[in-house]
Amino acid sequence: MRPPARPSSARAVASLREPRMQPMKPSAMSKRKLKESSAESAESISQVQRILRERFCHHCAAGKLFGMEQQYRHLLELLKRTMVHGESNSALIIGPRGSGKTTLLNHVLKDLREMKQTNDKVALKEITRQLQLENVVGDKVFGSFAENLAFLLEALRKGNRTSSCPILFVLDEFDLFVHHKNQTLLYNLFDISQSAQTPVTVIGLTCRQDILELLEKRVKSRFSHRQIYLMNSFDFKQYIKIFKKQLSLPAGFPDESFAEKWNNNVQHLSEDKTVQDVLQNLFHHSKDLRSLHSLLMLAVSAVTVHHPLLTAADLQEASRHHSTDSKANIVHGLSVLEICLIIAMKHLNEVYDGEPFNFQMVYNEFQKFIQRKAHSMYNFEKPVVMKAFEHLLQLELVQPLERPSARAQREYVLMKLLLDSSQIMDALQVYPNCPTDVKQWAASSLSWL
Repeated sequence: MRPPARPSSARAVASLREPRMQPMKPSAMSKRKLKESSAESAESISQVQRILRERFCHHCAAGKLFGMEQQYRHLLELLKRTMVHGESNSALIIGPRGSGKTTLLNHVLKDLREMKQTNDKVALKEITRQLQLENVVGDKVFGSFAENLAFLLEALRKGNRTSSCPILFVLDEFDLFVHHKNQTLLYNLFDISQSAQTPVTVIGLTCRQDILELLEKRVKSRFSHRQIYLMNSFDFKQYIKIFKKQLSLPAGFPDESFAEKWNNNVQHLSEDKTVQDVLQNLFHHSKDLRSLHSLLMLAVSAVTVHHPLLTAADLQEASRHHSTDSKANIVHGLSVLEICLIIAMKHLNEVYDGEPFNFQMVYNEFQKFIQRKAHSMYNFEKPVVMKAFEHLLQLELVQPLERPSARAQREYVLMKLLLDSSQIMDALQVYPNCPTDVKQWAASSLSWL
């Protein structure tokens, strides 16, 4: 009998390989889904940056006001009386720059669904245009200030309190109008708010605490003396709330899941000790919300598709850039000769206890250094040194004590240095290729004798 045939080696190998699974290639559908999800993520990031940048750049109203609720109620009630009862008023909103004067007014106007007017020297012509009064007398074009003013006053006095639409005049940088000749515009606007038939309210915004002292007697007598003060009175807990509110996405954000993730991350950041330290330093330096907006703008710039959520490190880096000394940065770009002149001024400040100096004194100090270090420093001619000194003057690192007269010689005009010793030494530490002798001269406590 013939023995049973053995299976061939090729067949055996095939049977052994059968159980092994071949790696599956990603299907076209999964690739499409991955591409769509990344596109959605990029779209969400783009919308986040657009919303937050608009909020930070234009100081848009986001949520409720902090620390100015009482002032908000006062101004809202004042304008409501004008709208509802036809009562004319005038008021000044006073506070330092960045305290929220414009934000407060915008919140009130948003609630009243009104629009504010412009505030330039051509404000009167703009008022006539916005009130659509220029068409009342055909195609007449008003050329002078007096013609515009006379026409406006006549139009306002012809109205009545029951049927005329209330008018709100907003004068931003109110103190600039005080310096106009005879304060004509202010006098007439305040006079209108007392005597015109049309309901009129005049609101002025200023950072001058002594603004009433600048008003003429006749203008002051027609002003209602209502003053609303803003002083950034919120504490650090409210500051943290403002931080969260400014960074949070609105409820109507298209991608709800991403918005929830983003807002949860903002909540965690507000509780992070590192972030609180960053905010505490900024809070002690300035309560100005513009400073907070600048910090958050820098942080939001780090958000990308691959880095979709803010971290504490982003805020630390933003704080480092935000607190960078701009004048020290200017020093980094100066020539070695200009650095030497600044060091000479530093020594003069130390020797003469901050007394003003002139170019000749700085030049003499520089010559002392050159004589000691002639082997390592090039001795520039005096006109070249003067040119370098004038460049420092243009950069506003040096400032004259008073406006120099035409007869005064440039070498002897008294100056003062706008950098302190710490700024100079910090800038020298990172100055590229700074000569060792120059660094040693800056670090020495006494000038070269």
